[in-house]
Amino acid sequence: MSLEIRGLKAGYGTTEVLHGVDVHVEEGEITTMIGPNGAGKTTLLKTIMGLIKPRSGSLIFKSNGKSYDLNQLRPHMRVHHGICMVPESGRVFQKMTVLENLKFAAYTVKEKKSIDTNLEKVFTLFPRLKERRNQMAGTLSGGEQAMLAIGKALMLNPKLILLDEPSLGLAPMIVKEAYNKLLEINSLGVTLFIVEQNVDKALSVATSFYVLNQGRIIYSGNPKQINREDLFAKYYIGQVESK
Repeated sequence: MSLEIRGLKAGYGTTEVLHGVDVHVEEGEITTMIGPNGAGKTTLLKTIMGLIKPRSGSLIFKSNGKSYDLNQLRPHMRVHHGICMVPESGRVFQKMTVLENLKFAAYTVKEKKSIDTNLEKVFTLFPRLKERRNQMAGTLSGGEQAMLAIGKALMLNPKLILLDEPSLGLAPMIVKEAYNKLLEINSLGVTLFIVEQNVDKALSVATSFYVLNQGRIIYSGNPKQINREDLFAKYYIGQVESK
C-alpha cells in the first residue's frame, strides 16, 4: 500500500490553498506533516478524501497490487479501498452511545463477524471505551472522545488512516497516551498520515516527515537524520529551505 501525491493544487472558490504539493506515504510507516495554522494541512487531507476537488495534480493509491486514481473515485469508494480520516477535534455523534457510534461507523462493513472482530479490537485497544460503551458520547472527556474518533476509523478495516491534529485541545498526558495508542495501531499494520502543529510530538513517532507552509512543502526528510534544534529554529522563523 502507498499513496503518491504529485503536483497537487487545491483550494476553495477562487482561492488556491495548495500550490503543487508532493507527498509520498509508504506502507507500514507513520508519515507526519507539520506546519502552522493555515498552512493547508486540513485542505490536503480533505482533498485526499475527495471532499475537495483538486484543480490539478495526481493522487495515486496502491493497494493489493492495484493502483487507483483517487481523482476518479468518490469519497465513499476511497473508504471502501481502505482510506479513512479522523478529523480535527475528533467528531463523534454526541447523542449516541459509544457502542452506537462504533457500530454506525462500520456502515461499509457487510459481514457481522468482521464488525464484531473490529469492535473487540477497539475495546482491547481502548479499555475505557468498553467500560463506557453504553454512555452517551457527548458526556465523555475530550481524551475519551478522541479515542472514540480513532476507534470509529478502526471499525472500517483501514489500510491508511489520515489524522488531523490529534493532539489539539488535549492535555499533555492525554496527548502522550494518544500517541502511544497510535504507535500501537501502526504496529498492527495500519499506515498513518498525521498532520500536526505539535512539532515535537509529530517528529517523535514519524518515520518520515514534511513541513508545509503557505501551501507548499518547504522541507522533508527522516526525523532520525536531522538536527531538531536547527529544524525548529529555521521552521519558526520561516527560513527552512526546500530539500
